[in-house]
Amino acid sequence: MGGRSSEDRAGRAAAPAARVRTLGLALTAAAVLAAPVRAPAQTPAPTGRARAEVLARRAGERMQALKQEAARLAAEERTLLGDLRQLELDRQIKQQQLRGIEADAADVQAALDATAARIADLARQDLTERPALRARLVEAYKLGRGRYLRMLFSTGDLRRLGQAARAVAVLEQVDRDRIAKHEATLSALRQSRAALEERQRRLAVLRAEAERAQAAAARAVEARAALIRGIDERRDLNAQFAGELQAAQARLQVALRNLQAEPAAAVDGLPLRPFKGDLEWPAAGAVRLPFRRTPAGGTPSNGIEIAAAEGAPVQAVHEGVVAYADTFAGFGNLVILDHGGQAFSLYGNLLDIAVAKGAPVRPGDTLGRVGQAPAGPAGLYFEIRIDGQPVDPLEWLKTR
Repeated sequence: MGGRSSEDRAGRAAAPAARVRTLGLALTAAAVLAAPVRAPAQTPAPTGRARAEVLARRAGERMQALKQEAARLAAEERTLLGDLRQLELDRQIKQQQLRGIEADAADVQAALDATAARIADLARQDLTERPALRARLVEAYKLGRGRYLRMLFSTGDLRRLGQAARAVAVLEQVDRDRIAKHEATLSALRQSRAALEERQRRLAVLRAEAERAQAAAARAVEARAALIRGIDERRDLNAQFAGELQAAQARLQVALRNLQAEPAAAVDGLPLRPFKGDLEWPAAGAVRLPFRRTPAGGTPSNGIEIAAAEGAPVQAVHEGVVAYADTFAGFGNLVILDHGGQAFSLYGNLLDIAVAKGAPVRPGDTLGRVGQAPAGPAGLYFEIRIDGQPVDPLEWLKTR
């Protein structure tokens, strides 16, 4: 269990600098079959009734934690559902406001179109009447102040002269009134158009604000809905974990009854899945290399690297059986724990190994000590595999 072997050093020298983790379960199984057995260097785990009682107590504590988590999630979902109903109502109000603004904008546009059409009609009418009006105005101008004298010379009857004078005056007044009315109407229409255009600009601003508010309300509704979907998923997972623990507790009860007749009977361990998010860290230290599933964010890594002090103890995160305890190229001294149900945890870059293949371990048991990573500084490589696939260990360890 001492220092590094020549095989360890050769494996580290051969590992690429990028440390692409491609350790598969098939390779692991082959390595497990070929791994030599080492003598354990710690107190054996309890067996029989004592182990069953420890497991039952741990299962009960985790079941209680899952029930509390389920109650918390249910309360959080109720709060979010209330928020969602309020947000949905707010979104509907904003939709109605936007519809009202759009209706006003349509009315204003219709009024603008009608005003523009009226102005165009007046312009056409002006063009049609302008020649005759211009001719009368020119004639009146030509008559000037001496128009009555000219009319007197051209008319022998004074009575007809008065009638002609009154007719000319009436025509002049009609023309003046027509011009004044035309100008007044045109001026009023232009003022109306200016007012409508100003209202149209204000409505455009209000519509843009209403659209932004509606979009923000829709985003808020979707965000709350996404949170509720996430809580539903977590509640389903919580129920699944509780079911697995209940099954494990039932098996433990059977094992305890069997132990009364056969004290040396085997006792099954607890499954790993129900302890997601509740596992203790395998070593103290910050995460130096995060888990990366795809190369989009850089070199992929199936696990995390914890920047722990060299020689610091490395502890099992969950009970299981040592499936592998030897050197492995790219991982140095490596320990693999089998937690049952195709769940494994891997501990690499160990300075030494303190367990042997086939040995049962409990949570917190020392598996070895932190050694140096291939890049140089001390650190522990840690990986969790569920159903043969690597998962982000940070989702399974307790939040610091």
